[in-house]
Amino acid sequence: MDKILSKKAFSQWVKMLQSFRIYAPLRDDDIWTYEVVKLPEHIDLDFLTTALSPKKIIFPQKEVFLEFRKTNEDAPEIKEVLPEEDPTIIFGVRPCDAKALTLTDKVFGGDFDDIYYWKRRNHTILVGLACNTPPSPNCFCLSVDGSPHSTDGLDILMTDLGDRYYVESLSKKGDELLNLGKSLFTQPKSTDKKDKDKIQAESRKKIKRQIKDLKKVPPKLMGMWGSPFWDEEAMSCLRCGICTYMCPTCHCFDINDEILSRAPLKGRRVRTWDNCQFPDFTMHSSGHNPRPDKSSRLRQRIMHKFQYFVECYQDYQCTGCGRCISKCPVGIDIIEVLEKVRDYGS
Repeated sequence: MDKILSKKAFSQWVKMLQSFRIYAPLRDDDIWTYEVVKLPEHIDLDFLTTALSPKKIIFPQKEVFLEFRKTNEDAPEIKEVLPEEDPTIIFGVRPCDAKALTLTDKVFGGDFDDIYYWKRRNHTILVGLACNTPPSPNCFCLSVDGSPHSTDGLDILMTDLGDRYYVESLSKKGDELLNLGKSLFTQPKSTDKKDKDKIQAESRKKIKRQIKDLKKVPPKLMGMWGSPFWDEEAMSCLRCGICTYMCPTCHCFDINDEILSRAPLKGRRVRTWDNCQFPDFTMHSSGHNPRPDKSSRLRQRIMHKFQYFVECYQDYQCTGCGRCISKCPVGIDIIEVLEKVRDYGS
């Protein structure tokens, strides 16, 4: 189902969707972040890229699994805490971030479904915004089988045509949203489709950063485990973890019990994001750490995304958003690292 929506009618459409919890990119100083929308007219889709991807909504940085308390000598009372099943819409999802969620789906699905993740995922509708121009100078989605107008993981894809949006519904959930605002949409003309196709074709040409022959990287990594290459590449790393915290596909977490009071005993079990670049991430209770230095942790990050994940799921665990490059305080560039891996030993 393809439709045309005037930009002037966009906020009216959002108002018709008030039965949903709505998120969209909002600006706080110089940072764009996905937040709950209170006033539809405040939504501004003229943004570049958000600090964190929509992953933070479906897989929050901290969530409670259960609450417990003990008031006497009996066994403690335990109460499971499940996410609320609130119908949710996220507007302005970049294609790379939508694809990232399809990769995370594979991790939290499969033989065992993570109920906390899927209770949010199944009740969330993703309304994407095609990238007419790269939202970051470090975008490289074409190198990892993506595109500025990919539909992977999206329910709707919107393409900016200047004074209007070309709106493509890609699922039943997408059809539902268009039907709720059907009075605002018009049928696309042949010129609208030509404009959309032209813009999308030109958008691919605007992506300047690419990795040639990335398919050579996974097999090359298999023989680089003990290479001094990792010491050299990790030399400048500060172990700050920005690269993984900002990544739309990283999903490592820790689970801890937090004591809120001692008398009476009250607490909760929480899941929080963790980071494979931190020294204590792999620390054993014995005191042994199988990844004791930053070179082995950098190696883990690269091999996870470009060897292990490829072996398990036949896909790169990277969507080319460029956040890790843009935000690294010491300029570690994953594109340059991968190009060195590709050429290693040649």
